[in-house]
Amino acid sequence: MKRRTLLAAAAGIVAAPALHAQARDFVLGLSMVKSGPLKSPGEATETAVDIAVAEINGAGGITGRPIRLVKFDTGSDPRQAATAVQKFARDDNALAVIGPFSSGEAAVAFPVGERLGIVQVSTSSSAPGLTGNNTYAWRMTEDEGKQFGRLLTSLQRKNIPASKAEIIYISDERVSAITATQFYPGLLRERNIAFGEPVSFQYRTFDVAPQVTQVLQRGPDVVALAATPDGAGKVLRELRRQGFRGRVIGSQIFADPNSVELFGPEGEGMLIVAGFWWDRNDATRAFTTKYREENARRGLAQKKIPHHSDAQAYDATYLLKQAIERAQVTGDPARLAAERTAIRDALRGIRFTGVTGENTCFDAARDAELPGFIVEIKGQAWALFDQFPADACS
Repeated sequence: MKRRTLLAAAAGIVAAPALHAQARDFVLGLSMVKSGPLKSPGEATETAVDIAVAEINGAGGITGRPIRLVKFDTGSDPRQAATAVQKFARDDNALAVIGPFSSGEAAVAFPVGERLGIVQVSTSSSAPGLTGNNTYAWRMTEDEGKQFGRLLTSLQRKNIPASKAEIIYISDERVSAITATQFYPGLLRERNIAFGEPVSFQYRTFDVAPQVTQVLQRGPDVVALAATPDGAGKVLRELRRQGFRGRVIGSQIFADPNSVELFGPEGEGMLIVAGFWWDRNDATRAFTTKYREENARRGLAQKKIPHHSDAQAYDATYLLKQAIERAQVTGDPARLAAERTAIRDALRGIRFTGVTGENTCFDAARDAELPGFIVEIKGQAWALFDQFPADACS
């Protein structure tokens, strides 16, 4: 498999002090996206996980044993995400998997992991209902619909005109399509915000002028956009070119702080919701500094502030460390299947504190309850506009 790589530590991360020579490694898989359509938001997930692994190993590992990270680039292909979890489980004897990345990948990989009996902790998939009856499927992510609902609440409490909205989205990207055709309409309807039929374009569409013209003919106060960052940039530029001066709003899909330069001045005033805020406390600032410095060493100097997916991947690594400790995993190959199940069971009822939040819990669907941060692009910079605490778990 030309995409797969096997690395104990990433280039640029200082090697951790050697642990006991006889120590049995704890193997974790990383299902990541470093190529394909999701490369832009996904490629620095590797950086975040490498930082976490280096920190853990540098502090003595897990019960004195190091983490060995096995990596697989899915190329943004859900079928490859299924291949990745099979490889981790069967070839690498991994205890658990960080990933898959996207909702499309999770929809395919989660049932495979369930059959293999190995935990996967997705770091970016946010379409509701993906875990289903897959008891080994967990997500360090917040529901896309819930986060957008928080943004709409923020519009109301900040008195931003939003009596009429229109929706435009990428039709051939899973989360964008579900968000625009299911979540946006339902949430707008709940708040008595008028809207028309969502207008779509395809990922590879070069000219979105016809779609934007159709949207603006309806006279919206706000335009709700569901797209990946590059697709969002195309729509933003065309909206402003055609004279739209209202707010453009969006959920987590393109909440990438490193897209500010991509959006340019046309992004001014945009409001987006994310599950992580880099300047929230000392821990988030320290992580952001390491992230920026490590990305610069890797030739990713444009990645200065962590995407919420990166923060969630960093926390997913520490979450698995906590679960492995709680389950008293030994790493004995003869007990591999049982210890994989013990990790799943240890995640039930767990409370976790990381850069995404404090005392984080997981709901009945095994999704993390995370805070919501409403972000405004202001002066071509990422600025905190409003925030919401995480929901309580029952």
